[in-house]
Amino acid sequence: MSNIKTVCVFCGSSPGVNPIYIQETNAVGASLVSNGLGIVYGGGNKGIMGAIAESVQSAGGKVLGIIPEAMIVGFPEMSLVGETITVPDMHTRKAMMNAKCEAFVALPGGLGTFEEVLEAMTWSQLGIHAKPIIILNTNGFYEPLRNLIDRGVAEGFILKENREIAIFVDTAAEVVPAILSYKVPSGRHSMPWNEKLI
Repeated sequence: MSNIKTVCVFCGSSPGVNPIYIQETNAVGASLVSNGLGIVYGGGNKGIMGAIAESVQSAGGKVLGIIPEAMIVGFPEMSLVGETITVPDMHTRKAMMNAKCEAFVALPGGLGTFEEVLEAMTWSQLGIHAKPIIILNTNGFYEPLRNLIDRGVAEGFILKENREIAIFVDTAAEVVPAILSYKVPSGRHSMPWNEKLI
């Protein structure tokens, strides 16, 4: 995994009610930079999104934000952090974020974050990519998702070999080691996807 230079970070545009979410986010940013890693993220400076971008940038790391035009118009008070690419829609945003990274990290967030990390997991299952997917379970935030995946395995909807498509860690200090030690699960499909799509 020494070829990893950029991590795609999925996270919320709100800070959450517990200060630990921002504290752990800042620790993740510092850890990424100290290991020579930059980020690509959804753009903007609000909540956890802003915290991860600012922590990486302030530590001297590379920050690339990808944001739809409508969000810039809809949130005129928002400022941008690092280099920013404006795209026409959400689908283009996600495809570009995926194309510009070698690993994924999910921090706490809302519906958009859930959708993004589940899509990354689905794409791995289908063999579209084989990139590490790490979920930071700060304050037990992602425990329901972990339980849902386990239920999917138990009920026969997810191959047990694919249980490890996403690796759950509990602290910021575990994120980079989990990325670097990631093993691609054996249950993934092999299909002739068009590389231009990813």
